[in-house]
Amino acid sequence: MGLGQLEPIECFAALLYLRRSPTPWHPSPSAMAATEAFSRSLSAAVRGLSGAWYGRHMAAADRAIRSRLPLVDLVLEVRDARVPATSAFAPLRRRSPEPDRRRLVVLNKADLADPSETEKWMAYMTQTSCPCVALNSHSRESIKELLNVVRARIREIKLGESDCTGTVLLVGIPNVGKSAIVNAMHQIGRIGAAEKGKLKHAIVSSHPGETRDIIGYKVASHPNIYVLDTPGVLSPVFVNDESGPQLALTGAIKDSMLQECEIAQFLLALLNSREEYKEWENFNQVGDMPSFGHAMPSSGQHNKRQYASDHTQVSTAKCSVGHCSA
Repeated sequence: MGLGQLEPIECFAALLYLRRSPTPWHPSPSAMAATEAFSRSLSAAVRGLSGAWYGRHMAAADRAIRSRLPLVDLVLEVRDARVPATSAFAPLRRRSPEPDRRRLVVLNKADLADPSETEKWMAYMTQTSCPCVALNSHSRESIKELLNVVRARIREIKLGESDCTGTVLLVGIPNVGKSAIVNAMHQIGRIGAAEKGKLKHAIVSSHPGETRDIIGYKVASHPNIYVLDTPGVLSPVFVNDESGPQLALTGAIKDSMLQECEIAQFLLALLNSREEYKEWENFNQVGDMPSFGHAMPSSGQHNKRQYASDHTQVSTAKCSVGHCSA
């Protein structure tokens, strides 16, 4: 079945079903060819932008972040768990080829990624002497686990001092969920603090580039830990042609810079390349959806509550398109 035959309601059902079925890919030759064709088309469109997303504000943020890297105790690099290699923060790669003991990689949106692929990535990062944690920024327990890891690392860096102050720099490309993470860490850390102080909120949006300044948030006491939330920085040049389509699909590049239909076609090609979507070929002419009826909400049901802190509950497909490479 060609992409042009998919009705909007069928696309919606596919998205819902895919987010509940994080199985690995087994693409057919025709599906693989379609995916590659749409990927090449979207990649050409991204190249045609010539790094237009890297404006003066992002260049200034890039310089400000690099100037602070030597001054902080710990660097939290946030990546998108669906595209771990593509969403790596380029300024850290350019800084030094050697492993940085003060760096912790956070694979955010792990709830939208293939769990088996995330586990492989965590093992790979550990082998390269870079600690790595998977995170769902909507989960309080997941945020608490991250806070515990950060506390332990700060104590280790500060040689066990309990009344010390540690600084953490939160970095990453646009739209990986940095502000949602710092909001959750700040809120949970404030609850456990002796002095509550004023609750602050970082701007969270489904559009990249909303964070404009570097702002500090207290997230823990004993030791006192402050996290600096930073604007997302996306390199104007990508290491390969696959990066552009993946970043466009996950929202790191603004949709308004590209043809949204091309992004949608690439997404549907990825959906059609998955094994479970062979069932779509068995649709009868009436358009019944017996295999996917459970994924469609009935007219009498209320919509599921949306999270105000992040947009990923309505984001793109639940799949990992990254590969274990540096």
